[in-house]
Amino acid sequence: QVQLVESGGGLVQAGGSLRLSCAASGRSLGSYVVGWFCQAPGKEREFVASISWSVGLTDYADSVKGRFAISRDNAKNTLTLQMNSLKPGDMADYSCAAALRYTREVGDFGSWGQGTQVTVSS
Repeated sequence: QVQLVESGGGLVQAGGSLRLSCAASGRSLGSYVVGWFCQAPGKEREFVASISWSVGLTDYADSVKGRFAISRDNAKNTLTLQMNSLKPGDMADYSCAAALRYTREVGDFGSWGQGTQVTVSS
């Protein structure tokens, strides 16, 4: 069983940057795809980005391509989401989760972290 804990959220002005981290424990992530999802009030949880832990293959939602970058640190067992050029529309609760296949489907992911709030002021 994998346990995931997010950190790094906060308040930033539009156009600014934030760096989210997701620390993993419990077992190796080598066989997992680990992803970031966001959920704004009154909306469904949405896929943001993912990375296959073993080979580093990445996937991004169209809305964040060119602005966000997902990466992983094998030695620290940590996932990172670098968020640049933030927009008010990016404001949401961000969570990381793990899946056993390459997918964007929320239902395929488990071991959800508690989430970290990103607030973007205009």
